[in-house]
Amino acid sequence: MKSIVTGGAGFIGSNLVDKLVQLNHEVIVIDNLSSGKLSNLKKVKNKIKFVKIDILNTKRNIDKYFKNVKWVFHMAGKANMVESFSKPISYFNSNVKGTLNILEASRKAKVKKFIYAASASCYGNLKKFPTKESSNINPQNPYALTKFLGEQLVLSWAKIYYMPNISLRFFNIYGPKSTSDYGAVFSVFLNQKILKQPLTVTGNGKQTRDFLHVFDLVNAIIEIAKKKKNEEIYNLGSGVETSINLLAKLVGGPKVFINKRPEETHRSLAEISKIKNHFSCRPKISIKKGVESLLKDNLNVL
Repeated sequence: MKSIVTGGAGFIGSNLVDKLVQLNHEVIVIDNLSSGKLSNLKKVKNKIKFVKIDILNTKRNIDKYFKNVKWVFHMAGKANMVESFSKPISYFNSNVKGTLNILEASRKAKVKKFIYAASASCYGNLKKFPTKESSNINPQNPYALTKFLGEQLVLSWAKIYYMPNISLRFFNIYGPKSTSDYGAVFSVFLNQKILKQPLTVTGNGKQTRDFLHVFDLVNAIIEIAKKKKNEEIYNLGSGVETSINLLAKLVGGPKVFINKRPEETHRSLAEISKIKNHFSCRPKISIKKGVESLLKDNLNVL
């Protein structure tokens, strides 16, 4: 099996690459290293082909890397919600135009499965929970909007060109290799813990998130790739609601409360019955076990 992972040197992409190599896939990683790190691939560097290229670079022909590729996992893109407010054009180019370039290369290569990393941020601030795939779309920031526009391209190409495309709306993913650059609260807390700084809790900390361990995410992605379901959207979350205060307690140490960001979502909880009905994958790692494991693995901070 020959697979491509765009953004494969990033947090989620590199964990996916590790699993694909474990499954004896021939893996090509496409990454411009703007946020990804080669160190994320150190365990598999001699077992993969790494291509440093920007998915927006049309002067270099990326089509040649897609020859005989069966699966494409499009994980590349900009993912910091806060940063997107000041760099909307950059986010549009990366998350929309970049997605179109990878879609076209995949279409020409007639890949057998195209998996897109979408974002649950497209739902915005909802009032009804848990959030279903059919819930209203109401992006609250440029990042959320551009990820949703990329998803629309993926689903439209599935319909127009009969491509085997799937869009996965990630909720709050955490786990090994995540950094504060990723923008998620867990990686921020972990970085602060390692640096022995107080945890910065926005607002009163009662807001909730649906945290899914990256290992559970990767297992689900691969199972979905194996099936013949196409032109579908799936939520990828744990289906469990965790408050920021509880997360801070699990991480441990002093905390300080700062002003809540005006665009911040108050609640997040995925309805995952659709993916449960279509596939056998289930979240297995609880937030408590996930936090304990990460703290033990990061500079022995426990």
